[in-house]
Amino acid sequence: MDMSTVVATEKSHDPDQWQPGDAWLAGGTVLYSYGTSTLKRLLDISYADWPALTVTEDGLDIAATCTIAELYAFPRSDQAQVDRWPALSLFRQCCDSFVASFKIWNMSTVGGNIATSLPAGPMTSLTAALDGVATILVPGGGSRELPVAELVTGDAQNGLEPSELIRSIHLPATALSEQVTFRRLSLSNLGRSGVLLIGRRRNDGGIRLTITASTKRPVQLDLRPGAGAADLVSAIDEAVPAGLYHDDIHGLPEWRRDMTYLLAEQIRAELGEGPTS
Repeated sequence: MDMSTVVATEKSHDPDQWQPGDAWLAGGTVLYSYGTSTLKRLLDISYADWPALTVTEDGLDIAATCTIAELYAFPRSDQAQVDRWPALSLFRQCCDSFVASFKIWNMSTVGGNIATSLPAGPMTSLTAALDGVATILVPGGGSRELPVAELVTGDAQNGLEPSELIRSIHLPATALSEQVTFRRLSLSNLGRSGVLLIGRRRNDGGIRLTITASTKRPVQLDLRPGAGAADLVSAIDEAVPAGLYHDDIHGLPEWRRDMTYLLAEQIRAELGEGPTS
């Protein structure tokens, strides 16, 4: 889509250069899809030369400019790392949740998907579920950190100030080393996610459940070891009020609510003790 109001594109990842009428440009897949009638200038961060993925003793750092294609290829590149971090299996499942062409995968970025903050954003689902913490560049040469589960605050809403820029997302080794399971539903085979839940069996035997797509923002809740179906229902009732379920063409709130309970119970049964009731 043409953006007729944009008069300049600059290579920059410096928040001090941001001014009203600017937008950060990474892959641009959403920006060019929706268009704009207000932007004057694009600040292109694709030239920042940040390493896409960096393994450390503490976990994995994902650059905001890491493309979906690069993230998808990562688990295949090192089988020993996959054995060490079982949660890497989520990478491909969440990438597939884009239901997008290879052209999108080669341009769309992890940071851009999170910053867009759509309820169905699979990179929000992935990084929130693995306790990801975003490093955010701020004016003055500094930075701040914020968990992804808190960064996305609503449908296309987040905790970023206009000039701020996501630099990277850190996934801790503790979360990556835990057993995980994934559930997703859409109203059509090639449709946008209507419900996307990820569960982690924690080292203490409890379960951390992350609810996305059905809700306007990520919701996380922790179940104690041995928690039953009734405990799960009570936890969801408390954590997700009726008004938090998303409502759009991809699913009514009532359907999203019912499917959230259904998939959450499947996850509890799989990661917990005993079969589902």
